[in-house]
Amino acid sequence: MSDVADAMPHGDLQEVFPDIFFVTGTMRGEFFGAMWQFSRNMVVIREGDDLTIVNSVRLDDDGLEQLESLGAVKNVVRIGDMHGLDDQFYVERYDATFWAMPGMGHDDGPTPDRELVPGGEMPVSDCELFTFETTNRPEGILRLDRDGGIMIACDSLQNWVAPDEFFDDSTVDTMRGMGFFTPCNLGLAWLHGSEPEAPDFERLKKVSFRHALCGHGVPAHDSREDFHATFSRMYQV
Repeated sequence: MSDVADAMPHGDLQEVFPDIFFVTGTMRGEFFGAMWQFSRNMVVIREGDDLTIVNSVRLDDDGLEQLESLGAVKNVVRIGDMHGLDDQFYVERYDATFWAMPGMGHDDGPTPDRELVPGGEMPVSDCELFTFETTNRPEGILRLDRDGGIMIACDSLQNWVAPDEFFDDSTVDTMRGMGFFTPCNLGLAWLHGSEPEAPDFERLKKVSFRHALCGHGVPAHDSREDFHATFSRMYQV
């Protein structure tokens, strides 16, 4: 296997909806000129015996055993340009098909086998893609037509309500001061790096959903109105 990042601490895969699994792990990196350690999430969708990974987080050996007990990994999906550290690991280990949006940087990861575009072929059934059209970097949200509509987001929608065990103390202090720990929020680092504009959120308000599984934070159940309030607060839409 090519040079890939080691597994970092993470929790167990939890089934949050029928055949939809959620796991929280660790991210370490330099942001805004300092080293940060915080949590990030991976979603696994099961259809029959096939598994699709969204927002990959490398699991340790016990975690991989748990993953493999669910089925066979067939797809790895990247919907956020700021994520992708662990895509290569899963693509190589499982010979999986790699899906990504056009224009995403892939210097540190695999070349896409399939492009994700609105109205195009999706890696799972009952799925559609919302894309941000005003941003500097590609970003999308998958909507599953299940349980009233489930949004799978990367950095755009976040639901960090409090720090968890995957943070270090200095990062908690910094992020608390910057307002990261706000339920049903937009990703503050994503806003800084991608600079989305109001028309994207006007379109997003028209997408019907009930729940959100975000790249950061805990599952956001019955959250559409709370996210809409955030769009109104930050973009007056």
